[in-house]
Amino acid sequence: MGFEPVFNKSSKVLILGSFPSVKSREVEFYYGHKQNRFWKTVCGFFGDEIPQTVEEKKQFLLKRGIALWDIVTECEIVGSQDVTIKNYKTANLENLLQNSEISFIILNGSKAYSIFYAKYANLEIPYIKLPSTSPANVRFSKEEWYAALSRVFG
Repeated sequence: MGFEPVFNKSSKVLILGSFPSVKSREVEFYYGHKQNRFWKTVCGFFGDEIPQTVEEKKQFLLKRGIALWDIVTECEIVGSQDVTIKNYKTANLENLLQNSEISFIILNGSKAYSIFYAKYANLEIPYIKLPSTSPANVRFSKEEWYAALSRVFG
């Protein structure tokens, strides 16, 4: 099982990952692997320190207008390898989108993008695939992430 979404009425951008890694499942929150670049990148964009606790991370996201979820809510997966995801259930984005101000969606990596696109290709909210923040991704680009975040947060 994945995690519940983090969002509120003021959320402006939705960042969708694929499915929590083994380490994230251990710490019971998004991007729990110390080598994952997510928190460093997003906090760095705003010039903020990286929050340490789950509660501090949630507060950071809500304060900054970021909604966070995974496109896969349940699946079979080997370890943390996205390529092994099968028999999955896709997140129902309707409630989140209706109860927030989401104007842009960021897909964190190719797997998140392909699963999102299969169900939500016709969504009227603009979306973009960005290089995964996973430590396994050698093609990560902080600049691409900053450019995407700038579309919403200037």
